[in-house]
Parts: sequence; C-alpha cells; structure tokens
Amino acid sequence: MLPPSDPTERRRARGSASRPAGRFENLAREHESDGWDLVEETQLLRTEVVTERPRSIITRNSSPDISFDRSINPYRGCEHGCIYCYARPSHAYLGLSPGLDFETRITAKPDAAELLQRELARPSYKVAPIALGTNTDPYQPVEARLAIMPDILRVLRDWNHPVTLVTRGRTVLRDLDLWAELAARNQALIGISITTLDAALARALEPRAPTPEVRLRMIRELSRAGVPVRVMVAPVIPVLTEPEIESILTAAREAGASTASMIALRLPHEVAPLFRDWLQRHKPDMATHVMNRVQAMRGGRDNDSRFGHRFKGEGTEAQLARQRFRLARRRLGYHEGMPALDCTRFGPPPRTGDQLSLF
Repeated sequence: MLPPSDPTERRRARGSASRPAGRFENLAREHESDGWDLVEETQLLRTEVVTERPRSIITRNSSPDISFDRSINPYRGCEHGCIYCYARPSHAYLGLSPGLDFETRITAKPDAAELLQRELARPSYKVAPIALGTNTDPYQPVEARLAIMPDILRVLRDWNHPVTLVTRGRTVLRDLDLWAELAARNQALIGISITTLDAALARALEPRAPTPEVRLRMIRELSRAGVPVRVMVAPVIPVLTEPEIESILTAAREAGASTASMIALRLPHEVAPLFRDWLQRHKPDMATHVMNRVQAMRGGRDNDSRFGHRFKGEGTEAQLARQRFRLARRRLGYHEGMPALDCTRFGPPPRTGDQLSLF
C-alpha cells in the first residue's frame, strides 16, 4: 500500500499522488490527522531544480538487449511525470521518492557539454553513437529555461560524432537547426515516443508531456528538416493503449516517421505500486483487467527484468501484439531496422577562437 497523499499539497498536473519511500530507505512517512477539525493551508506543489557537477558525463552499459553502449542524461528525474516511467526507481539512489520527488525534484547537469568535450578529446576514446534521453527526457520542460542540450549538440557536431535521441519534449524543435545539420551528415536519429492518440488518456498518464497532436507535429517538422524519425509505440499498456498499435503507427507514418519500434509496459521496483495506485484513481473499473493482462505477459508477476524479456514480454498475448506491430509496420512502408549512423568522420574540430571560447 502507498502512503496517503499530503493534504497540504495541491498536485496540479502530477502523475503520482504521494511520496512512497524508496527501496533503500529504512523509514517511511505518512500524513495523519491530529484530530483538530481545522482546515489546513494548502500550497501548489512546484518543481525544484538543483545542480549536479559530475566528474564524467558519458555512462557506459553492456546490456545485451540494448543497441547502444554509451549514453548521456543531462537530468535526473523528469517533470513530464509519466506514471509508468521505468526511470522512477533511479531516484531512490538519491535518497528521494520515486513518486512525487521524481517529477518535482530535478537534478540538472549544466556542465554536460564541457565534460563531453573533455571525454571526446581523450586519446583512448573510441567512437560509437551516443544515446541521449535513455533514462530521463533531455527535453523535459525545464530544458526550455536551462538550455543544456544546444551546447551538447554543438560539441557533437564539431567532433562529427553520431547521436541518437529519445524524447517526447517539444523543446527539441528549438534545436531543429542543429539536428538538421547532424542529420545532413548521417549522424542523427530521433525517436519520438507516442503512448496513445487519446488526448485525455495521455493527459492522465503523462500529465506534463506534450499532447499526442503536438508529438505528431514534432515528427512532421523534424522529418521535413531531413532528420530521420523513429516512432516509438511505448509503452504498450494492455487494455488501455494496446488497441491503438495500428492507429499510432498510421498517424506517425503520415507525419513522416520512417522507422518504428514497440516496447511493452515495464513496472520495475517502485513503479508497480505507483501504477497500481494510478489505475485505482483513474481507471478503477479496468484496474484488475489491466494488471491481469500485464502479469500474463510477465510470467505471473508485475515485472520481468530478465534480458531478452523485459522489453517484449512473453506469452500468447505479447506474441500477438508483436505480430500486429510487425504486420502494420510492413503494410505502412516503414523501414526495417534502424539506419546505421556515420562514425567515419569523427575527429577533433579545428582549433578556432570561437570554439575555444565556447566554454
């Protein structure tokens, strides 16, 4: 059971309703009435941003079911507040709640571009595409103010370094010229995730993310600028969004997406109780059905973290969903697989005064 909501907080456009303790915490807090029949003063819950100064910015991984071996995440936490976000448990490493803290207490890394410049300049560095937004969205709302991404993209452009992105943030269009420049060299691929085309359902699931209509516009403008776009039908939620697989692929293809992928809903660690709580608040008549279908794809559990299973699920229904996706992708003329990005041009930029003054 999750703790009850704090009655003094007004949680406008937030995905979670409470702050359950992370899995590493020994203590948990619950709000309880003191017995006095007094109206407590409430205040609007606002986003807090703190600065982190890490020693390095490129994170390495050796997962056998991930297509990249290095990534950059300019932020910890994500203000989009998607209730199903698999990155929520990472906030527990900071001693914060994967619930409301994840979407209201954001950590930013303003030195990301400078750190990237130093790491690319190391003689031991071997080039391969860098993935952006693999944990939290680098184009979440706070990026419109902090503008960390443009400097990262300029470094990658100057070094002729290939890059991929996963986002649902509209601020990506602010940097359209940089993405178009990288794409012209075959060094960029952007993935736009669309969970549902139902604006009301999207608002409940992803309270501060752009609407489905805006995301389709993002695909359209990026593709018109020559940036290859992958639509990510993700996550596929049984009962709620799974019936929309074909319609999402159709709308994204019409908008200009050239490749497509699909990921089944994942509920690791603290995400499972948060998602169950969301179902009881927003879809109580469907909650049992949804979770039964989730568990049918996860070997009777809320989650299955095994390599080779965590993104796909298992069982008859998971297989049928993947088959529907593959048939629709083929019928709509999507390219099979992801385009290979050009790593052959990588090298240090000319040492000009403008570039040396960047940092």
